[in-house]
Amino acid sequence: MTLKTLMHTALVLLAASLAAAPADAETKYKIATEGTYPPWNYKDVSGKLVGWDVDVANALCERMKASCEIIAQDWDGIIPSLLARKYDFIVASMGITEKRKQQVAFTDRYKDTISQFVIKKGTVKDFTPQGLAGKRIGVQRGSIQHDFLIKTFPKAEIVVFDKPTDVELDLLSERIDLLFANKITSFVGLLKRPEAAAFELAGPEFKGGLLGDGNGIALRKEDTKLLADLNAALAAIMADGTYDRITAKYFPFKLM
Repeated sequence: MTLKTLMHTALVLLAASLAAAPADAETKYKIATEGTYPPWNYKDVSGKLVGWDVDVANALCERMKASCEIIAQDWDGIIPSLLARKYDFIVASMGITEKRKQQVAFTDRYKDTISQFVIKKGTVKDFTPQGLAGKRIGVQRGSIQHDFLIKTFPKAEIVVFDKPTDVELDLLSERIDLLFANKITSFVGLLKRPEAAAFELAGPEFKGGLLGDGNGIALRKEDTKLLADLNAALAAIMADGTYDRITAKYFPFKLM
């Protein structure tokens, strides 16, 4: 084969490979959420992940022109699995705290958060550390509320559960005296159920400090470009009304 023929063949092969390649390779991300935290993130009757966090994640992916897969991950392992590179970021109403910022990076805040107790009506009057001494308080393991209770109510009996729904079940069954959780979650979830008619939000509203600076999307610290892209996408969906439209599907009030 002559040199001229070889060069012609090489050019033909190069042209064919360029024609076969897409102009812009699609960006793909794997996203983790908890999947047991209605109305933020949970599975519907068909097993599909749905909820406010899921809708926000999909809107961000659309804005970033990325293809995304959203998976469920138990809360205890959600940060370790991120650091093990099992997915790219977490959209799960995660509180932004100094403790978590030692391990991961957070986007700009995308939701405010307030924590409050739920009790059977009239059963608790004194919500000071002294007043709750000896009371059984239910909370989700590894949550910001868990850390807060340990440090703020040291004489209470802290009863820890793996899932928010398990905490609610024990409160309704009166195996615990109080539940401590995100106020909005309790208001639009647990307290809307007929079997919870005898229960109510009670005591002071807690925020800031150990309870963090709102909620953010968590990702690995080294993923600086992804952080910038997510912050830009968040700003865009807040500016164009997408964020408010998603929120209106679930709540009769704003979250920011």
